[in-house]
Amino acid sequence: MPGFFETSIEFLKGVGPQRAALLNKQLNIFTFGDLIQHYPFRYEDRTRFYAINELNEEMPFVQVKGRIGKKEMVGTGFKKRLVAYLEDETGEMELVWFQGIKWVLEKVKPGIDYVVFGKPVKYGKRFSIAHPELEALTAKNEKGGYLQPVYSITEILRKRHLDSKAISKLQQELLVQAKDKFHETLPQTILSRFNFMNKQGAMINIHFPENQEQLIAAQQRLKFEELFYIQLRLIKLKLVRKEKYKGQPFNDATLLTKFYNEFLPFQLTAAQKRVIKEIYADMRSGKQMNRLLQGDVGSGKTIVSFVCMLIALGGNAQCTLMAPTEILAQQHFKTLSNYADQMQITIALLTGSTKKAQRKEIHKGLQEGSLKILIGTHALIEEEVQFQNLGLAIVDEQHRFGVAQRSKLWSKNKTIYPHVLVMTATPIPRTLAMTLYGDLDVSVIDELPAGRKPIKTIHKYDSHRLEVNGFLQQQITSGRQVYMVYPLIEESEKLDLKHLMDGYESICRAFPDEAISIVHGKMKPDAKEYEMARFVKGETSIMVATTVIEVGVDVPNASVMVIENAERFGLSQLHQLRGRVGRGAEQSYCILLTNYKLSADSKKRIETMVRTNNGFEIAETDLQLRGPGDLMGTQQSGVLDLLIADLGKDATLLNTARETALEILENDPDLKNSENRLIREQVERMRKSVVNWSRIS
Repeated sequence: MPGFFETSIEFLKGVGPQRAALLNKQLNIFTFGDLIQHYPFRYEDRTRFYAINELNEEMPFVQVKGRIGKKEMVGTGFKKRLVAYLEDETGEMELVWFQGIKWVLEKVKPGIDYVVFGKPVKYGKRFSIAHPELEALTAKNEKGGYLQPVYSITEILRKRHLDSKAISKLQQELLVQAKDKFHETLPQTILSRFNFMNKQGAMINIHFPENQEQLIAAQQRLKFEELFYIQLRLIKLKLVRKEKYKGQPFNDATLLTKFYNEFLPFQLTAAQKRVIKEIYADMRSGKQMNRLLQGDVGSGKTIVSFVCMLIALGGNAQCTLMAPTEILAQQHFKTLSNYADQMQITIALLTGSTKKAQRKEIHKGLQEGSLKILIGTHALIEEEVQFQNLGLAIVDEQHRFGVAQRSKLWSKNKTIYPHVLVMTATPIPRTLAMTLYGDLDVSVIDELPAGRKPIKTIHKYDSHRLEVNGFLQQQITSGRQVYMVYPLIEESEKLDLKHLMDGYESICRAFPDEAISIVHGKMKPDAKEYEMARFVKGETSIMVATTVIEVGVDVPNASVMVIENAERFGLSQLHQLRGRVGRGAEQSYCILLTNYKLSADSKKRIETMVRTNNGFEIAETDLQLRGPGDLMGTQQSGVLDLLIADLGKDATLLNTARETALEILENDPDLKNSENRLIREQVERMRKSVVNWSRIS
């Protein structure tokens, strides 16, 4: 394989140096391999012709054949347009051009039969197609009969005459040369088991499918292959880590038992107990733990993390917990100090604003081993922070830290890696977790602590504002507090949004007797902290804010969250914001205020929020609506550089790919068996090239 698919794209007939430079810059296409894996994102159905009387507005694109009767110029000024009338045995329709009229006038001739392709729209009683694709009827195109690939391009490429059709021509040229160069990358056992198309057939049919069945077969084959090699790599990493990396064995549960019997202030849920068991088994095993702990907002991850710390402390080790913001680090410190102080365990907080004298004391305590638990922000990974024996490193809201930052924590123990627990309150859909964190073990806390009432979510339109204000006044009068969240800080000409300051002023008018806080991202940190603190202490009844409060302080007395222009927020963000209330014993509410005009996606998001509080269900819906890149900020992670598979839609295929990879590696961890020869060769090829193991080049 090396050789042909690594040939520079400029050497393909029809490309040359100038077009090659454009393809490099605009689409990241440098080689034959890159071009052939620039797959179509949809296909236009040219397999049939429609009669004019069969057309309806629901149709996306249609192909019609007929004769042009006459053409004429209509309208004046910017409404000036060229109209040609196309007729067949069943009726007549209009073809309309607003631009390029001079060129069309020469090309379109009355009395000639044409094949026309475009989107039908109805005006009055007649259908019309604006700027149709048009070619004279010939013996070849009269039959119709193919699915035309549509490739993603950029505006710059379009202007330089490299549109989807041009890309399609280049693909045809390349496939002629490449046809016999495709190596099979999956063994016959897998092809037979799942009835997959071979590699050559799949590569031809993904670009130029003969029919819908062939297209689906090609897609299934290529998607499986892509997901299979990603899973193979992740599972292999996990197996290697478990064999290779030793961990301190922690078997002493004395502190744990003492905490359960004397200090635990409430009953743990069954989910919390299950997760603690899984973690304890890891920490006793003598292998390094690498576990992801998922739990919805308020599901009790912090207490679980403290219990895990007690397991490590029982083995005479130290623990650290790293949070992404100072507010969150302080919150963890406050919660954990309550338990640690009762059990006479030393604990400290290290952030950017920790004073020099305190830092000195912390560094000394860490090196001597007298300081047992350190909570902090990025400050924890600074060079001078040295532990005597770090046994457990916990990272909260892990997707906010880069891999490099996290790995600095692992190296805080020079003799043996610490056990690692990664926590997130952003529920990750199963498919995404399997792909992003397939090399970690995953634990899930999937129930809320007893006594928590589910948050009631209500959707209201802007016109119901007075009714909503009346409800807020009732809540405030009965001693509760309210969050009001706005999407933007400053007026944007493009977006008709409630500007935060306008909102603040109108709330001040609506609630003249209430003290009101305001918090947004452009405030100085001190001012922000001051306003937050006033709200926490109950000095203000209403907090007007932007999404700064998404990951923020717990205010058990805050029982209502109003989200203005809720249609402007993503689902997982709405869910995170909602999680700011419902922390106390009182019934809490989340009110989603929107315009009347809602897109289909916005409707789906609002309906999902009103219907369920289940973060995992919400995350699945979000993945289907938005795709994985936006959801976890994973475009930069490399592992999600997917060419054809879609994690939102291909969950079943991903499961199959993972199970298949697991089965193969369990029976043949080093891929030495003859039936796995093709897999071994493909892995070797990919090791030399890119993160995404399923790539050809």
